[in-house]
Amino acid sequence: MAKHAAARKPEAAEAAPRGERGLRAADLDRLIHERVRLGIVSALAVNDALSFNQLKALLKTTDGNLSVHARRLEEAQYIACNKSFEGRIPKTEYRLTAAGRRALERYLDHMEALIHATRHG
Repeated sequence: MAKHAAARKPEAAEAAPRGERGLRAADLDRLIHERVRLGIVSALAVNDALSFNQLKALLKTTDGNLSVHARRLEEAQYIACNKSFEGRIPKTEYRLTAAGRRALERYLDHMEALIHATRHG
């Protein structure tokens, strides 16, 4: 059975219809497309920096969920993380990097093109 699965071509991906200028929803930046990660980069795009607690409150998510998604964005170098202390209290602050801003712009351009193709198809 494994041989058959490996030998099959990914027909669905090849046959997926393309919109205007060859765009497909499947081609969106999956790293940013996830709801919490999109929220993080969007919030940081309009703020110089936000603390972990500010992002958590803004996105209405848990510590663990925010931490995992922020780490993924940091690994991709879309956001930068600065950890410090205010007195004895740890403070984690995030900023959007130039690469993150470019990735968000590409994502938004792609979404706008998909919306336009859908409405005016």
